[in-house]
Amino acid sequence: MHNVYQAIEHHYGHAGILDAVVNALKQQGIDTTNLQPDDLAPMDEFHVRGREGTAELAGRVRWRPGMKVLDVGCGIGGSSRYLAHMHECEVTGIDLTHEFIDTAKGLSDLVGLDHSIRYLQGSATDLPFEDNSFDVAWTQHVQMNIGDKRKFYAEMARVLKPGGQLVFHDVFQNGDAQPYFPVPWASDQSISFLTTPENARSIIESLGLKIMQWEDTTDRSLAWMRLMSEKAKQAAKPMPGINVIMGESAKARLENALRSLEDDRLRVVQAVAIK
Repeated sequence: MHNVYQAIEHHYGHAGILDAVVNALKQQGIDTTNLQPDDLAPMDEFHVRGREGTAELAGRVRWRPGMKVLDVGCGIGGSSRYLAHMHECEVTGIDLTHEFIDTAKGLSDLVGLDHSIRYLQGSATDLPFEDNSFDVAWTQHVQMNIGDKRKFYAEMARVLKPGGQLVFHDVFQNGDAQPYFPVPWASDQSISFLTTPENARSIIESLGLKIMQWEDTTDRSLAWMRLMSEKAKQAAKPMPGINVIMGESAKARLENALRSLEDDRLRVVQAVAIK
């Protein structure tokens, strides 16, 4: 298991992500001494539909100021910053990748949100929190890298308060199909653990959580990826996006993700379940 964890961290983490993000902002003419959370949106939302997807998912929750939110697989902190800024939440982000956590802290400091967000390195299948600690467990595009789905969902259920909400936006396989590799979350099948939406729903319900919302958003995801692909082709110079995080392999990975969606190998779901 630890070898898998190391492979996942190696896949995502590389030195200098924070500097790469700051440099990309400067190249766009953005004043990094007066940075706003929205300035980071093209680069810090490491999932299909980016900020649009985060806002749509957040719209499924009835927020109250001061709600305690756990962002599982927080990446470099795009979602957690959005939730803290827009919904006045107290957010804790956790991610397996050390470089992501360091970058998330640095970017949150730059936009002045360090007081309402904390970041920890750790595993989604062994959350270092007490039972009944959070109002919302939030996760986007994480379970694809986690083989033990039951443990993944059970840990989030455990740390939720009674009445708390599991809120997710994730990519699943369609039947027995596999994506074309490499994709953004994996170079090959060794760290890709896709399951079907039906299996994920069955596991969540077996843990005693009640599904309140379940929407297949594949069509919107496909339309968004096609639009991003066309914009990238027409741009006079490379557009800063998740390529800043993924590096030179980003183009091939994104093309394969788009092709996998077009060939109906993948499904995308947003859902809310209550404890």
